[in-house]
Amino acid sequence: MDPIDIAVVGAGPCGIAVGAAAKKANMSALLFDKGCVGASIVNYPYYMRFFSTADRLEIAGIPWAIPEKNPSRQEALVYYRSVAEHFALDVRQYETVESITGSKGSFLLRSRRMSGREQEYEAKTIVMATGGFHAPNMLEVPGEDLPKVLHYYKEPYPFYDQDVLVVGGSNSAVEASLEMFRNGVRVTMVHFLDKLDNGVKSWVVPDISNRLEQGEIKVHWKHRVAEVTPETVVLRHEETGKLLELKNDWVVALTGWRPNPTLLYDLGVNVDPETGIPAHDPVSMETNVPGVHIAGVLAAGNNANKIFIENGKAHGGQIVEALVGQN
Repeated sequence: MDPIDIAVVGAGPCGIAVGAAAKKANMSALLFDKGCVGASIVNYPYYMRFFSTADRLEIAGIPWAIPEKNPSRQEALVYYRSVAEHFALDVRQYETVESITGSKGSFLLRSRRMSGREQEYEAKTIVMATGGFHAPNMLEVPGEDLPKVLHYYKEPYPFYDQDVLVVGGSNSAVEASLEMFRNGVRVTMVHFLDKLDNGVKSWVVPDISNRLEQGEIKVHWKHRVAEVTPETVVLRHEETGKLLELKNDWVVALTGWRPNPTLLYDLGVNVDPETGIPAHDPVSMETNVPGVHIAGVLAAGNNANKIFIENGKAHGGQIVEALVGQN
């Protein structure tokens, strides 16, 4: 079997954009994902709507026409799947790339399917598009391993008539708090700053501000979680160190996620220990290891709010253009 021109690890929107750009340039591409197509979007809350408008989230020149200005999670899943189908991309769903060895022009990928069957593939170029949602940023406090502590949120119904502490001040924390409040949940927010994050959607700010001002959703600014117990949660004030214990049934810690750089490390890619950003050329997206490129939010390291679909989608074209220029 001839080597694949580009092996893409990750079949989210930015990985699909790489595959589409390759197809446009008559290059062979194979996409791998440990989950399904658009797995990161599948894990978004059911209610979620994108901050960006549909036109800014389009990839590969495929128009996205929807009735609303901001697409929903469901609409995004349909759209990105349709792009993959349009370009007849070869996507190996539920196939985890376990190792990559070799060098530019001759990389060897070893993968494992859900069945346990192992596969090997040869590729000339590697593109890592694994996203930034490998593992949550942990609270690192006693009691975090209790089953009442969750690092994700999908819907409010399991929390009806319960005391829920939402940790964070981001869009996800705000929207989860509002939805739970409107579905019979007693919600308290805690944030280490004295205000919500600057990136909270402008049309949501008046709603959450009113709920907080009226005490319908309680909030503890400049506090962090210090400990979680089976029936309570302990908060610590950032400045005074004073402790506050609250009655509590659930802790929903929406504190962000981080990428998994293991394959990059194994290939010899330099990753900044503080920012988590892999060393790379911002034009070709090639790392310090020839033939190994990155695409999408992975290029933002630990700051997932720096790169989104709307700017990460351009990486596919940049990578392919650089490869065509080398030939």
